[in-house]
Amino acid sequence: MNFDGIYTPVITPLAADGSIDQAGFAEVLEYLIDAKVHGIIVAATTGEYYAHTAQERYDLAKFAKDVIGTRVPLMLGTGAIRTEDSVEYAKVAKAIKADSILVTTPPYALPTEQETAVHALTIDQAADLPVMFYNYPARMGVSMGKEFFDTVFAQSKNFVGLKESSGDMNQLHMLARNYPNLNISCGWDDQALEFFAWGARSWVCAGSNFVPREHIALYEACVIEKDFDKGRRIMAAMMPLMDYLETGHFIQCIKYGCELNGLRTGNVRAPLQALPEDKKQAFAEIVQQLKQDVAAITGGA
Repeated sequence: MNFDGIYTPVITPLAADGSIDQAGFAEVLEYLIDAKVHGIIVAATTGEYYAHTAQERYDLAKFAKDVIGTRVPLMLGTGAIRTEDSVEYAKVAKAIKADSILVTTPPYALPTEQETAVHALTIDQAADLPVMFYNYPARMGVSMGKEFFDTVFAQSKNFVGLKESSGDMNQLHMLARNYPNLNISCGWDDQALEFFAWGARSWVCAGSNFVPREHIALYEACVIEKDFDKGRRIMAAMMPLMDYLETGHFIQCIKYGCELNGLRTGNVRAPLQALPEDKKQAFAEIVQQLKQDVAAITGGA
């Protein structure tokens, strides 16, 4: 399996009482499928998995599979502090016939690369599905390096992809040189152009929840058309959004972007709070300008 294209870590709409809004979730999934994203990830950070109970995660995964069917690949996040909990989420992925799983380093524990490898291999044994790793040292405290990759690749053929979110271009260069068979996915949005230049064919991007066609346009320009002049113009048009998302309230902004498209999203769960009103207008203006600029570059396609 490869992970070519735009993979969207889908938001989780909430009802007024804070419960998960399944009808709203189904609408978001249908919106993404209609926009022709290449894959959907449930229980990623953008979906607020960390604020869900285990039962909510089980139920949401099954519901997502029921809605999506086989129309686009479904990836299920297994993130948790305890390996045992990640194993249970991996079992759910196998039970619902998800297409792949997302495996990250347990946060806070600061495991060594060998310990992280044991963690990943244990999860892999429970699911026996294609795996995309998620390397995000800023959140997890440790990075997946050569020792980790050499260990896991020697023991399982299921490890085929990596969402690389270190922000370190040297890490990208090392991966491209030393692991040419690894499907590298951009996980640091403002480096998407560089990732594609180094051979990545995938982008896991939260912004594709609400501007999916614009993200697809960049992927197609760089990966399908090999037109990096066009890609640079699209990337330049997207940079104000990417910069704004880094000013804070990331998940709230993603949800508000979906709301601007007429989708029902609800609020966010604690410890996060609602998006301040003064940020909404500025964000809406950036999104509107982005859509206009990319449409001008692509001819409205």
